[in-house]
Amino acid sequence: MPRVACGLRPVVKLEIWSDVVCPWCAIGRARLETALSGFAHRDRVTLRWRSFELDPAAPCEQPGDRAEHLAAKYGVSVAAARRMEEQVTVTAAADGLEFRFDRARHGNTVDAHRLLHHAWATGGPGLQDTLKGRLLRASFTDGEPIGDPEALARIAVAAGLDDGGARAVLGSDRYLDDVRADEDMARRLGITSVPFLVVDDRYGVAGAQPVDALRQLLDTAWSEETPARS
Repeated sequence: MPRVACGLRPVVKLEIWSDVVCPWCAIGRARLETALSGFAHRDRVTLRWRSFELDPAAPCEQPGDRAEHLAAKYGVSVAAARRMEEQVTVTAAADGLEFRFDRARHGNTVDAHRLLHHAWATGGPGLQDTLKGRLLRASFTDGEPIGDPEALARIAVAAGLDDGGARAVLGSDRYLDDVRADEDMARRLGITSVPFLVVDDRYGVAGAQPVDALRQLLDTAWSEETPARS
């Protein structure tokens, strides 16, 4: 992406690899929203969500209890997994999010990622980010089956996408190559966990960073892009 076009000031480019069934991705997005809301040059920041599947082999809807799957994945007891969920719920609440793991109906996320690429292609970063927020809320608060095409179509329309266009994507394999390209890029960058933020193709930051750290990162990126204006 060109840094300057038609006399506009340079932009700061943010790219985030994440999955819609990743609680820390939801927390990271909330913190980034807070950091951006106080950033004086918010209108010169572009944000793009990149695809990362935590469990590419998952069925459309994961059967059984989420804590049991978490326990098996990390080799801990179910009780320990529930404590992990409780701790994440408290952390999320501090960032203004309501997590309801008791409602969660997680599953395969490739179709959600394809819709995010569709949102980018048809409505740009604003529509894509709105859809991302809706998908995360559906996953962690509303208990929507995140791998179900009908649920995804409803979520897409609520985010502002055209119903027919969203259903056409869900009924095909459109944007699958884009999802795979994002995942290939993640492998080349050495990304093994999410969220993972890349700033201006230069800085890589792992995890859901605190708001103050994100503000400092934005300020640094802006000053480096616009040394004469900082």
